[in-house]
Amino acid sequence: MGSTPTLTAQVSGGPWLSVEAHVAPTATLQRPDRPPHWLPPVTSAVLPGIGQFLHGQNRGAVYLAVEGLFLIRFFAFHAEGRRESRQYHDLAFTVARATFQPMTRDTLFEYFEQLGKFLESGPFDTDPGPALVPPLDERTYNGSIWSLARRTFLPDPDSIADVDSEEYQRALEFYRQRAVGPNFQWSWRNAGLEQDLYRQSIRRSDEGFRQATQQLGLLLANHLISAIDALITGRLRNNDQMVDVQAAVLTRSDGRWHALAAVLVRF
Repeated sequence: MGSTPTLTAQVSGGPWLSVEAHVAPTATLQRPDRPPHWLPPVTSAVLPGIGQFLHGQNRGAVYLAVEGLFLIRFFAFHAEGRRESRQYHDLAFTVARATFQPMTRDTLFEYFEQLGKFLESGPFDTDPGPALVPPLDERTYNGSIWSLARRTFLPDPDSIADVDSEEYQRALEFYRQRAVGPNFQWSWRNAGLEQDLYRQSIRRSDEGFRQATQQLGLLLANHLISAIDALITGRLRNNDQMVDVQAAVLTRSDGRWHALAAVLVRF
């Protein structure tokens, strides 16, 4: 049996959350039989650290610890994203849309983004007759869409257009495709506090899911690094050489920067 390795870990707070792990010197267990050359990298690709254990190297514990850290962070961020998502969906349905007696609860995420930006959706059609007459109030979402349609297709968006002209019909079609219909109208009037809470929830939900996706990327990187380490170690051991690996993981606690992972291999 080789010497017992020293494993040190340090966690620091502040604007940066730093997790460092180091195994030195590498402990090697003498085994009479070596695993097939393909087995350690394959097993490390499936579960980081297993390939190192097959080589008799206890630094596999570092890869397992990093794997556990990223898994915990993934589930925590994903749960936060789902919790905040339910929160802003509930606020939209029970406060902003309640007056209009909506029948459909969920739709595209872009709709919920616009719901947080505008106080009101505005009516889809301001004319009770058969003709579609979009609203003119640009402070509402539908009014802003109609304003964009006029500026895009009409030669003079501020003048009274010929409703039978091709340009006007193209503007109407543009409006129909992007405006909010009667079943999805909303209004935050007299509910400013709830709208602020809605905006906070949608930001936190988006950040939670973004951070969860980031942890998945780091998990994949940990699998890849462990597999490469196991492959290199196997080839070096065939030449009676040894490898020492230092690993460091660094991530911003505020989530504004991508976390980093680095492995230094010394021959």
